Amino acid sequence: MTNTAWRQGEIIEVDISDLSDTGDGVGRFDQRVVFVPDTVRGDRVLVKLLQVKPKYAYGKLEQIVQRSPGRIRPSCIVADKCGGCQWQHINYDYQLIAKRNQVIQALERIGGFVQPPVDAVLGADSSLGYRNKVTYPLGVSATGQVQAGYYQKGSHQLINLNQCPVQDQRLNPMLAEVKQDIQKQGWSIYNERRHQGQIRHLGLRIGRRTGEMLLTLVVKDWKLPRIESQAEEWLQRYPQLVGVSLNRNSDRTNAIFGNETRCIAGVPALREIFAGLEFQVLPDTFFQVSTETAEALLKVIQSELNLQGHEVLVDAYCGIGTLTLPLAKQAQQVTGLEVQSAAVEQAISNAQHNGINNVTFQIGAVEKILPDLGIIPDVVLLDPPRKGCEANVIKTLLDLKPSRIVYVSCKVATLARDLKLLCKDGIYTLTRVQPADFFPQTAHVEAVAFLVLSPLAQS
Repeated sequence: MTNTAWRQGEIIEVDISDLSDTGDGVGRFDQRVVFVPDTVRGDRVLVKLLQVKPKYAYGKLEQIVQRSPGRIRPSCIVADKCGGCQWQHINYDYQLIAKRNQVIQALERIGGFVQPPVDAVLGADSSLGYRNKVTYPLGVSATGQVQAGYYQKGSHQLINLNQCPVQDQRLNPMLAEVKQDIQKQGWSIYNERRHQGQIRHLGLRIGRRTGEMLLTLVVKDWKLPRIESQAEEWLQRYPQLVGVSLNRNSDRTNAIFGNETRCIAGVPALREIFAGLEFQVLPDTFFQVSTETAEALLKVIQSELNLQGHEVLVDAYCGIGTLTLPLAKQAQQVTGLEVQSAAVEQAISNAQHNGINNVTFQIGAVEKILPDLGIIPDVVLLDPPRKGCEANVIKTLLDLKPSRIVYVSCKVATLARDLKLLCKDGIYTLTRVQPADFFPQTAHVEAVAFLVLSPLAQS
Protein backbone atom coordinates (compact mmCIF):
# COMPACT_ATOMS: atom_id res chain seq x y z
CA MET A 1 0.00 0.00 0.00
CA THR A 2 1.33 3.47 -0.87
CA ASN A 3 0.89 6.74 0.99
CA THR A 4 -1.83 7.89 -1.38
CA ALA A 5 -3.92 4.80 -0.58
CA TRP A 6 -3.71 5.25 3.18
CA ARG A 7 -7.11 6.72 4.00
CA GLN A 8 -9.39 7.33 6.94
CA GLY A 9 -11.61 4.32 7.61
CA GLU A 10 -9.19 1.78 6.17
CA ILE A 11 -8.16 -1.34 8.09
CA ILE A 12 -4.43 -1.99 8.34
CA GLU A 13 -2.27 -4.57 10.15
CA VAL A 14 0.33 -3.14 12.52
CA ASP A 15 3.00 -4.48 14.88
CA ILE A 16 3.08 -2.46 18.13
CA SER A 17 6.70 -1.70 19.06
CA ASP A 18 6.39 0.87 21.86
CA LEU A 19 4.03 2.83 24.12
CA SER A 20 3.69 6.62 23.94
CA ASP A 21 3.69 9.10 26.81
CA THR A 22 -0.09 9.40 26.38
CA GLY A 23 -0.52 5.66 26.85
CA ASP A 24 -1.19 4.65 23.24
CA GLY A 25 0.55 1.80 21.49
CA VAL A 26 2.96 2.89 18.75
CA GLY A 27 3.48 1.08 15.47
CA ARG A 28 4.72 1.86 11.97
CA PHE A 29 3.01 1.33 8.66
CA ASP A 30 4.08 2.58 5.24
CA GLN A 31 6.81 4.85 6.69
CA ARG A 32 4.41 6.52 9.12
CA VAL A 33 3.74 6.23 12.83
CA VAL A 34 0.37 4.86 13.97
CA PHE A 35 -0.96 5.49 17.50
CA VAL A 36 -3.38 2.83 18.76
CA PRO A 37 -4.97 2.91 22.24
CA ASP A 38 -5.52 -0.31 24.21
CA THR A 39 -2.54 -2.10 22.67
CA VAL A 40 0.70 -3.51 24.10
CA ARG A 41 4.27 -3.66 22.85
CA GLY A 42 4.48 -6.99 21.03
CA ASP A 43 0.86 -7.01 19.83
CA ARG A 44 0.05 -7.54 16.15
CA VAL A 45 -3.30 -5.87 15.53
CA LEU A 46 -5.83 -4.85 12.92
CA VAL A 47 -6.42 -1.12 13.19
CA LYS A 48 -9.13 1.11 11.74
CA LEU A 49 -7.65 4.47 10.78
CA LEU A 50 -9.58 7.33 12.36
CA GLN A 51 -7.28 10.29 11.66
CA VAL A 52 -4.64 10.37 8.95
CA LYS A 53 -1.89 13.00 8.84
CA PRO A 54 1.11 13.29 6.48
CA LYS A 55 3.52 11.67 8.98
CA TYR A 56 1.30 9.86 11.47
CA ALA A 57 -2.17 8.49 12.09
CA TYR A 58 -4.51 7.61 14.95
CA GLY A 59 -6.37 4.35 14.84
CA LYS A 60 -8.84 2.19 16.74
CA LEU A 61 -8.09 -1.38 17.74
CA GLU A 62 -10.33 -3.68 15.70
CA GLN A 63 -8.80 -7.09 16.32
CA ILE A 64 -5.79 -8.65 18.03
CA VAL A 65 -4.08 -10.88 15.45
CA GLN A 66 -1.29 -11.97 17.80
CA ARG A 67 -1.26 -11.23 21.52
CA SER A 68 1.80 -9.75 23.17
CA PRO A 69 3.22 -11.78 26.08
CA GLY A 70 2.85 -8.51 28.01
CA ARG A 71 -0.93 -8.42 27.62
CA ILE A 72 -2.89 -9.39 30.76
CA ARG A 73 -6.46 -9.37 31.98
CA PRO A 74 -7.32 -6.02 33.67
CA SER A 75 -8.01 -6.01 37.41
CA CYS A 76 -10.96 -3.64 36.95
CA ILE A 77 -14.25 -4.66 35.32
CA VAL A 78 -14.62 -1.23 33.67
CA ALA A 79 -10.97 -0.81 32.64
CA ASP A 80 -11.94 -0.75 28.96
CA LYS A 81 -14.26 2.22 29.57
CA CYS A 82 -12.89 4.19 32.54
CA GLY A 83 -10.39 6.93 31.78
CA GLY A 84 -8.70 6.70 35.17
CA CYS A 85 -6.15 4.14 33.96
CA GLN A 86 -4.71 3.48 30.52
CA TRP A 87 -2.56 0.41 31.13
CA GLN A 88 -4.43 -2.15 33.21
CA HIS A 89 -4.18 -4.54 30.26
CA ILE A 90 -0.37 -4.38 30.35
CA ASN A 91 1.96 -6.50 32.48
CA TYR A 92 3.68 -4.29 35.07
CA ASP A 93 7.21 -5.16 33.88
CA TYR A 94 6.22 -3.99 30.39
CA GLN A 95 4.88 -0.75 31.88
CA LEU A 96 8.22 -0.04 33.55
CA ILE A 97 10.16 -0.70 30.35
CA ALA A 98 7.87 1.68 28.44
CA LYS A 99 8.32 4.40 31.05
CA ARG A 100 12.10 4.15 30.91
CA ASN A 101 11.89 4.43 27.12
CA GLN A 102 9.79 7.59 27.51
CA VAL A 103 12.53 9.21 29.60
CA ILE A 104 15.31 8.16 27.23
CA GLN A 105 13.45 9.35 24.14
CA ALA A 106 12.64 12.74 25.69
CA LEU A 107 16.25 13.29 26.73
CA GLU A 108 17.51 12.29 23.28
CA ARG A 109 14.94 14.09 21.11
CA ILE A 110 14.27 17.20 23.18
CA GLY A 111 17.39 17.42 25.32
CA GLY A 112 19.88 16.40 22.65
CA PHE A 113 21.65 13.96 24.99
CA VAL A 114 23.47 10.99 23.45
CA GLN A 115 22.99 7.78 25.43
CA PRO A 116 21.63 9.55 28.52
CA PRO A 117 22.44 7.79 31.82
CA VAL A 118 18.92 6.54 32.63
CA ASP A 119 18.52 3.86 35.29
CA ALA A 120 15.81 1.20 35.34
CA VAL A 121 12.53 2.61 36.64
CA LEU A 122 12.03 2.53 40.39
CA GLY A 123 8.84 0.48 40.51
CA ALA A 124 6.03 0.55 43.06
CA ASP A 125 5.84 -2.06 45.80
CA SER A 126 2.37 -2.79 44.49
CA SER A 127 0.95 -1.71 41.13
CA LEU A 128 -2.57 -1.73 42.65
CA GLY A 129 -4.06 -0.21 45.79
CA TYR A 130 -1.38 2.48 46.01
CA ARG A 131 -3.26 5.79 45.72
CA ASN A 132 -3.56 7.68 49.00
CA LYS A 133 -5.80 10.36 47.48
CA VAL A 134 -8.72 10.28 45.03
CA THR A 135 -11.18 12.93 43.86
CA TYR A 136 -14.25 11.73 42.01
CA PRO A 137 -16.55 13.93 39.94
CA LEU A 138 -20.19 13.30 40.76
CA GLY A 139 -23.09 12.83 38.37
CA VAL A 140 -26.64 11.56 38.13
CA SER A 141 -27.73 8.49 36.17
CA ALA A 142 -30.69 8.39 33.78
CA THR A 143 -32.74 6.93 36.64
CA GLY A 144 -31.73 9.69 39.06
CA GLN A 145 -29.09 7.79 41.06
CA VAL A 146 -26.04 9.62 42.40
CA GLN A 147 -22.87 8.42 40.70
CA ALA A 148 -19.16 8.88 41.32
CA GLY A 149 -16.30 7.76 39.13
CA TYR A 150 -14.03 8.78 36.30
CA TYR A 151 -14.91 9.93 32.81
CA GLN A 152 -14.97 7.47 29.93
CA LYS A 153 -11.93 7.62 27.69
CA GLY A 154 -12.26 10.45 25.19
CA SER A 155 -15.64 11.61 26.50
CA HIS A 156 -17.42 13.40 29.30
CA GLN A 157 -19.51 10.36 30.19
CA LEU A 158 -19.13 9.39 33.85
CA ILE A 159 -18.31 5.74 34.57
CA ASN A 160 -19.86 4.91 37.93
CA LEU A 161 -17.58 3.11 40.41
CA ASN A 162 -18.23 1.43 43.74
CA GLN A 163 -14.60 0.44 44.16
CA CYS A 164 -11.33 1.19 42.40
CA PRO A 165 -8.38 -1.22 42.30
CA VAL A 166 -5.71 1.52 42.23
CA GLN A 167 -6.89 3.43 45.30
CA ASP A 168 -6.03 2.32 48.83
CA GLN A 169 -8.57 -0.43 49.39
CA ARG A 170 -9.51 0.97 52.80
CA LEU A 171 -11.27 3.80 50.94
CA ASN A 172 -13.62 1.53 48.97
CA PRO A 173 -16.46 1.34 51.54
CA MET A 174 -16.71 5.13 51.62
CA LEU A 175 -16.80 5.40 47.84
CA ALA A 176 -19.78 3.06 47.66
CA GLU A 177 -21.70 4.27 50.72
CA VAL A 178 -21.24 8.05 50.69
CA LYS A 179 -23.03 8.20 47.33
CA GLN A 180 -26.04 6.58 48.99
CA ASP A 181 -25.92 9.09 51.83
CA ILE A 182 -25.86 11.99 49.38
CA GLN A 183 -28.88 10.43 47.67
CA LYS A 184 -30.77 10.09 50.97
CA GLN A 185 -30.02 13.67 51.95
CA GLY A 186 -31.45 14.89 48.67
CA TRP A 187 -28.44 17.10 47.96
CA SER A 188 -28.30 18.22 44.34
CA ILE A 189 -25.40 17.25 42.06
CA TYR A 190 -23.59 19.98 40.16
CA ASN A 191 -24.28 20.31 36.44
CA GLU A 192 -21.33 22.06 34.85
CA ARG A 193 -23.17 22.94 31.65
CA ARG A 194 -25.91 24.77 33.54
CA HIS A 195 -23.68 25.80 36.46
CA GLN A 196 -26.40 24.55 38.81
CA GLY A 197 -26.47 22.06 41.68
CA GLN A 198 -24.46 21.75 44.85
CA ILE A 199 -21.94 18.91 45.09
CA ARG A 200 -19.19 18.78 42.47
CA HIS A 201 -16.63 16.24 43.72
CA LEU A 202 -16.08 13.65 46.43
CA GLY A 203 -12.54 13.67 47.80
CA LEU A 204 -11.05 10.85 49.89
CA ARG A 205 -7.59 10.80 51.45
CA ILE A 206 -5.71 8.36 53.68
CA GLY A 207 -2.42 8.31 55.55
CA ARG A 208 -0.85 5.09 54.34
CA ARG A 209 1.19 4.70 57.53
CA THR A 210 -1.35 6.02 60.05
CA GLY A 211 -4.61 4.87 58.44
CA GLU A 212 -6.20 8.24 59.20
CA MET A 213 -8.73 9.37 56.58
CA LEU A 214 -10.32 12.60 55.37
CA LEU A 215 -13.61 12.99 53.50
CA THR A 216 -14.17 16.20 51.53
CA LEU A 217 -17.15 17.38 49.49
CA VAL A 218 -16.40 20.05 46.90
CA VAL A 219 -19.49 22.27 46.74
CA LYS A 220 -20.68 25.24 44.73
CA ASP A 221 -21.55 27.15 47.92
CA TRP A 222 -21.76 26.52 51.65
CA LYS A 223 -25.53 25.89 51.74
CA LEU A 224 -25.71 22.16 52.35
CA PRO A 225 -28.60 21.32 54.73
CA ARG A 226 -27.91 18.83 57.54
CA ILE A 227 -24.22 18.51 56.63
CA GLU A 228 -23.16 18.78 60.29
CA SER A 229 -25.28 15.83 61.42
CA GLN A 230 -24.29 13.76 58.36
CA ALA A 231 -20.60 14.52 58.99
CA GLU A 232 -20.89 13.33 62.59
CA GLU A 233 -22.61 10.16 61.37
CA TRP A 234 -19.71 9.49 58.98
CA LEU A 235 -17.21 9.91 61.80
CA GLN A 236 -19.14 7.37 63.87
CA ARG A 237 -19.47 4.91 60.99
CA TYR A 238 -15.82 4.98 59.86
CA PRO A 239 -13.45 4.72 62.87
CA GLN A 240 -10.41 5.74 60.79
CA LEU A 241 -12.12 8.87 59.44
CA VAL A 242 -10.71 11.82 61.40
CA GLY A 243 -12.18 14.77 59.52
CA VAL A 244 -14.99 15.87 57.21
CA SER A 245 -14.61 19.11 55.27
CA LEU A 246 -16.33 21.21 52.64
CA ASN A 247 -14.35 22.95 49.93
CA ARG A 248 -16.08 25.73 48.03
CA ASN A 249 -15.56 26.04 44.28
CA SER A 250 -18.14 28.44 42.83
CA ASP A 251 -16.34 29.10 39.54
CA ARG A 252 -17.04 27.75 36.07
CA THR A 253 -13.78 25.82 35.91
CA ASN A 254 -12.23 22.40 35.42
CA ALA A 255 -10.18 22.90 38.59
CA ILE A 256 -11.32 20.53 41.32
CA PHE A 257 -10.67 22.51 44.49
CA GLY A 258 -11.55 26.10 45.26
CA ASN A 259 -9.53 28.39 47.53
CA GLU A 260 -11.46 27.91 50.79
CA THR A 261 -11.96 24.77 52.88
CA ARG A 262 -13.98 24.44 56.08
CA CYS A 263 -13.73 21.57 58.51
CA ILE A 264 -17.27 20.48 59.42
CA ALA A 265 -16.49 17.69 61.89
CA GLY A 266 -13.36 16.17 63.41
CA VAL A 267 -9.98 17.69 62.51
CA PRO A 268 -8.93 19.51 59.31
CA ALA A 269 -5.84 17.38 58.58
CA LEU A 270 -4.66 13.79 58.79
CA ARG A 271 -1.29 12.64 60.10
CA GLU A 272 1.11 10.82 57.81
CA ILE A 273 4.57 9.41 58.49
CA PHE A 274 7.04 10.07 55.67
CA ALA A 275 10.79 9.39 55.90
CA GLY A 276 10.45 9.01 59.66
CA LEU A 277 8.82 12.45 60.04
CA GLU A 278 5.22 13.31 60.84
CA PHE A 279 3.35 15.52 58.39
CA GLN A 280 -0.05 17.16 58.63
CA VAL A 281 -1.90 16.73 55.33
CA LEU A 282 -5.00 18.80 54.47
CA PRO A 283 -7.64 17.84 51.87
CA ASP A 284 -6.04 20.01 49.18
CA THR A 285 -2.39 19.66 50.22
CA PHE A 286 -0.05 18.51 47.46
CA PHE A 287 1.41 15.23 48.66
CA GLN A 288 2.56 12.49 46.29
CA VAL A 289 -0.23 9.94 45.78
CA SER A 290 2.20 7.01 46.10
CA THR A 291 3.71 7.42 49.56
CA GLU A 292 6.01 4.42 49.39
CA THR A 293 7.50 5.19 45.96
CA ALA A 294 8.03 8.84 46.87
CA GLU A 295 9.92 7.71 49.96
CA ALA A 296 12.02 5.30 47.88
CA LEU A 297 12.90 8.13 45.48
CA LEU A 298 13.90 10.33 48.42
CA LYS A 299 16.31 7.60 49.51
CA VAL A 300 17.90 7.66 46.06
CA ILE A 301 18.34 11.44 46.34
CA GLN A 302 19.83 11.14 49.83
CA SER A 303 22.21 8.39 48.72
CA GLU A 304 23.34 10.28 45.62
CA LEU A 305 23.89 13.57 47.47
CA ASN A 306 25.57 11.90 50.45
CA LEU A 307 25.33 15.12 52.46
CA GLN A 308 27.99 15.50 55.16
CA GLY A 309 26.27 18.05 57.39
CA HIS A 310 28.07 21.20 56.20
CA GLU A 311 26.14 21.88 52.97
CA VAL A 312 23.84 24.80 52.22
CA LEU A 313 20.83 23.63 50.24
CA VAL A 314 17.96 25.44 48.51
CA ASP A 315 14.72 23.54 47.83
CA ALA A 316 12.86 25.39 45.09
CA TYR A 317 9.13 24.64 44.71
CA CYS A 318 9.25 23.03 48.16
CA GLY A 319 5.52 22.62 48.89
CA ILE A 320 4.87 21.53 52.47
CA GLY A 321 8.49 20.44 52.94
CA THR A 322 8.15 16.76 51.99
CA LEU A 323 11.70 16.66 50.64
CA THR A 324 12.99 19.76 52.43
CA LEU A 325 12.69 18.45 55.96
CA PRO A 326 14.33 15.01 55.51
CA LEU A 327 17.25 16.66 53.67
CA ALA A 328 17.54 19.36 56.35
CA LYS A 329 18.39 16.64 58.87
CA GLN A 330 21.55 15.93 56.83
CA ALA A 331 22.60 19.49 55.86
CA GLN A 332 23.81 22.59 57.68
CA GLN A 333 21.19 25.02 56.38
CA VAL A 334 18.20 24.61 54.06
CA THR A 335 15.95 27.25 52.50
CA GLY A 336 12.60 26.30 50.97
CA LEU A 337 10.95 28.46 48.30
CA GLU A 338 7.23 28.16 47.55
CA VAL A 339 4.66 30.40 45.87
CA GLN A 340 1.63 29.11 47.81
CA SER A 341 1.39 30.71 51.24
CA ALA A 342 -0.83 27.92 52.63
CA ALA A 343 1.82 25.34 51.73
CA VAL A 344 4.52 27.41 53.44
CA GLU A 345 2.40 27.65 56.58
CA GLN A 346 2.14 23.86 56.62
CA ALA A 347 5.88 23.50 55.94
CA ILE A 348 6.76 25.75 58.89
CA SER A 349 4.33 23.85 61.10
CA ASN A 350 5.77 20.49 59.99
CA ALA A 351 9.32 21.68 60.69
CA GLN A 352 8.39 22.86 64.18
CA HIS A 353 6.44 19.69 64.93
CA ASN A 354 9.46 17.55 64.00
CA GLY A 355 11.97 19.75 65.85
CA ILE A 356 13.89 20.74 62.70
CA ASN A 357 15.42 24.18 63.28
CA ASN A 358 17.94 24.63 60.45
CA VAL A 359 15.35 25.31 57.74
CA THR A 360 13.67 28.54 56.66
CA PHE A 361 10.89 29.10 54.14
CA GLN A 362 10.16 32.01 51.86
CA ILE A 363 6.86 32.73 50.11
CA GLY A 364 6.94 33.82 46.49
CA ALA A 365 7.59 32.81 42.90
CA VAL A 366 10.90 30.98 42.59
CA GLU A 367 11.95 33.04 39.57
CA LYS A 368 11.63 36.20 41.67
CA ILE A 369 13.08 34.98 44.99
CA LEU A 370 16.02 32.89 43.83
CA PRO A 371 18.07 35.72 42.20
CA ASP A 372 17.91 37.84 45.37
CA LEU A 373 18.31 35.08 47.94
CA GLY A 374 21.71 36.35 49.02
CA ILE A 375 23.30 32.92 49.45
CA ILE A 376 25.35 30.67 47.21
CA PRO A 377 24.01 27.16 47.79
CA ASP A 378 26.06 24.00 47.45
CA VAL A 379 22.99 22.12 46.25
CA VAL A 380 19.77 23.28 44.60
CA LEU A 381 16.80 20.93 44.53
CA LEU A 382 14.23 21.69 41.83
CA ASP A 383 10.74 20.18 41.91
CA PRO A 384 8.69 22.40 39.58
CA PRO A 385 5.16 21.84 38.27
CA ARG A 386 4.57 20.16 34.91
CA LYS A 387 5.48 23.29 32.95
CA GLY A 388 9.06 23.04 34.26
CA CYS A 389 11.30 25.87 35.39
CA GLU A 390 10.82 29.46 34.31
CA ALA A 391 13.58 30.89 32.09
CA ASN A 392 14.80 33.18 34.85
CA VAL A 393 15.27 30.21 37.20
CA ILE A 394 17.59 28.55 34.69
CA LYS A 395 19.46 31.82 34.14
CA THR A 396 19.91 32.33 37.88
CA LEU A 397 21.25 28.80 38.36
CA LEU A 398 23.78 29.36 35.59
CA ASP A 399 24.85 32.56 37.35
CA LEU A 400 24.98 31.06 40.87
CA LYS A 401 26.66 27.83 39.70
CA PRO A 402 25.81 25.58 42.66
CA SER A 403 28.05 22.52 42.75
CA ARG A 404 25.12 20.18 42.30
CA ILE A 405 21.55 20.39 41.02
CA VAL A 406 18.89 17.78 41.68
CA TYR A 407 15.89 18.12 39.35
CA VAL A 408 12.72 16.21 40.28
CA SER A 409 10.28 16.21 37.38
CA CYS A 410 6.69 15.12 36.79
CA LYS A 411 6.92 15.72 33.02
CA VAL A 412 9.96 14.42 31.18
CA ALA A 413 9.50 16.71 28.16
CA THR A 414 10.04 19.85 30.24
CA LEU A 415 12.79 18.10 32.20
CA ALA A 416 14.64 17.41 28.95
CA ARG A 417 14.16 21.01 27.80
CA ASP A 418 15.54 22.45 31.04
CA LEU A 419 18.44 19.99 31.28
CA LYS A 420 19.49 20.97 27.76
CA LEU A 421 19.74 24.60 28.90
CA LEU A 422 21.63 23.76 32.10
CA CYS A 423 24.11 21.53 30.28
CA LYS A 424 24.65 23.96 27.40
CA ASP A 425 28.33 24.80 26.79
CA GLY A 426 29.32 22.05 29.21
CA ILE A 427 28.54 24.09 32.33
CA TYR A 428 26.77 21.16 33.97
CA THR A 429 27.10 17.44 33.33
CA LEU A 430 24.16 15.06 33.58
CA THR A 431 25.46 12.17 35.68
CA ARG A 432 22.35 10.12 36.43
CA VAL A 433 18.60 9.98 35.80
CA GLN A 434 16.41 7.85 38.05
CA PRO A 435 12.82 7.38 36.79
CA ALA A 436 10.17 6.42 39.34
CA ASP A 437 6.67 5.03 38.94
CA PHE A 438 4.32 7.06 41.12
CA PHE A 439 1.30 6.18 38.95
CA PRO A 440 1.17 2.48 38.01
CA GLN A 441 -1.48 1.53 35.42
CA THR A 442 -1.04 4.93 33.74
CA ALA A 443 1.47 6.33 31.24
CA HIS A 444 2.75 8.92 33.72
CA VAL A 445 6.38 8.74 34.87
CA GLU A 446 8.42 10.85 37.30
CA ALA A 447 12.18 11.23 37.15
CA VAL A 448 15.00 12.79 39.14
CA ALA A 449 18.09 14.04 37.32
CA PHE A 450 21.46 14.70 38.95
CA LEU A 451 23.78 17.42 37.61
CA VAL A 452 27.29 18.35 38.67
CA LEU A 453 29.12 21.58 37.87
CA SER A 454 31.97 20.99 35.43
CA PRO A 455 35.52 21.82 36.63
CA LEU A 456 35.93 24.48 33.92
CA ALA A 457 32.77 26.29 35.04
CA GLN A 458 34.07 26.46 38.63
CA SER A 459 37.06 28.61 37.65
